[in-house]
Amino acid sequence: MWSAQSSVQHSAALTAETMKLLMPDNLSFAHPIEDTNVIETTGLHRDDSSDKDLQRAEGACRVVVGGSRKGTRIIDLYQQSPVRVLFPKTGDDRAQEAVLVNTSGGVAGGDRLQLSVTALCGASIAVTTQAAEKIYRALNEPAYITTQLNVGNAAKLAWLPQETIVFNHARLRRRMQIEISPGSELLALECLVLGRAACGETLSAGAIVDTWQVRKHGRLKWGDTFRLTDEVFAHISRKSLLWDSMALATLLYFGPDLEETLQLIRAQAVSFDCLSGATLVCGMIVARLAARSSFELKAALRNVLQELSKEHAPGPFRVPKMWSC
Repeated sequence: MWSAQSSVQHSAALTAETMKLLMPDNLSFAHPIEDTNVIETTGLHRDDSSDKDLQRAEGACRVVVGGSRKGTRIIDLYQQSPVRVLFPKTGDDRAQEAVLVNTSGGVAGGDRLQLSVTALCGASIAVTTQAAEKIYRALNEPAYITTQLNVGNAAKLAWLPQETIVFNHARLRRRMQIEISPGSELLALECLVLGRAACGETLSAGAIVDTWQVRKHGRLKWGDTFRLTDEVFAHISRKSLLWDSMALATLLYFGPDLEETLQLIRAQAVSFDCLSGATLVCGMIVARLAARSSFELKAALRNVLQELSKEHAPGPFRVPKMWSC
């Protein structure tokens, strides 16, 4: 079921530097990243059953866009079920927004998704998702989601997926790997919602490891890992941890006018119905937001993106149309 593949390729004269951006050494579609330090969650095994015994999804996509006289154009597109990539018409530009779709309806233990987006010189694109991603309860295996973003010189890329909802007893290892270039502009966002608020669900067990790595010229500029395990869930309501915040977001910006953009985000923060903070780290802005619900978190993010669209227009740094669908 998961072996269905489709590929669309467009010929282009690619330089050696471009090829390095397209297929970095640390990303392989044929062999998903293995992690030997798998966190074990106790109390979830039933009759020795395992996620490995079930049908698992192994999806991938690779999107490469470049600039042209007529705007941003698709240079290379690869997709492997259950991941699909759509380019809805949002204006006169050929490709202003890409929408990723998980046709399986969610992610379960043992699933592996690998996503890669490359913006070459002159490209400008926003990438989002069709809906919030759901991480289902797992037996004993984590789900792996790896995202690689590459931004070339004079390119603009906005990675703005909708939130990821983590069910009780879910197990997730998510890794964000970013390669930036001088003269590029990047806005990257990831959100985590702990539990299904509409069901009154609270998390009592599970495993979440959410890792960011940002490199420039192949050298690590910033790294960060958020980790929740079984032992922590009983205490996350403490003031020293998440308190009453069940929706979390990390927002990263790299580009020109960093000080002005930082002050803009901080000025917006006073109107947020959530906790937030933003700072400059290694030549980029890192902002954190924490709210009681995904509704409050998304409202704050909308305000930030609306202000950024005014400050950096024209460009992809705006509220994606799919957020309103």
